Amino acid sequence: MTITRCTVSDLKALQTISIDTFHETYHADNTEKNIRDYLAVAFTDEKLTQELENPHSQFYLLHVEQAVAGYLKVNELSAQSEAMGDDALELERIYVDKVFQKQGLGKVLMNKALSIAAQLGKTRIWLGVWEKNDNAIAFYEKQGFEKAGSHEFYMGDEKQMDHIMAKTL
Repeated sequence: MTITRCTVSDLKALQTISIDTFHETYHADNTEKNIRDYLAVAFTDEKLTQELENPHSQFYLLHVEQAVAGYLKVNELSAQSEAMGDDALELERIYVDKVFQKQGLGKVLMNKALSIAAQLGKTRIWLGVWEKNDNAIAFYEKQGFEKAGSHEFYMGDEKQMDHIMAKTL
């Protein structure tokens, strides 16, 4: 298993795992149209390139043997999706392919995020998680995150609610 910093040269691998994992996680609880509309804008070449080139965001790919098993995206400063302060690091995405779930890889990516937060001198780490994603919420609670608020999220034309969860470092 290896974790490597993701660059624009990894765009297609990042895009593939993003789309596949997002669809697998959310398709059962959302309309196909809303999933399709979201994916049509969320993981385009242009959008991912912009995110990869943002100096306040970092992506890491997790490989198991030769396969991309998952990835991590963290944001600081102005790249955070909510204004949480300069002392906070946003854990925007931990995506693990369904084939590789329940193998401890989410924890590996979480530990990488915590290491990045420590290297950057952050005192808090936070994330947004869909209120109906019980598996992810249970995982984050097990990692010491607590609910700290909520914000709206749109899946296509449907307004949904994300829990904001945070952990003091």
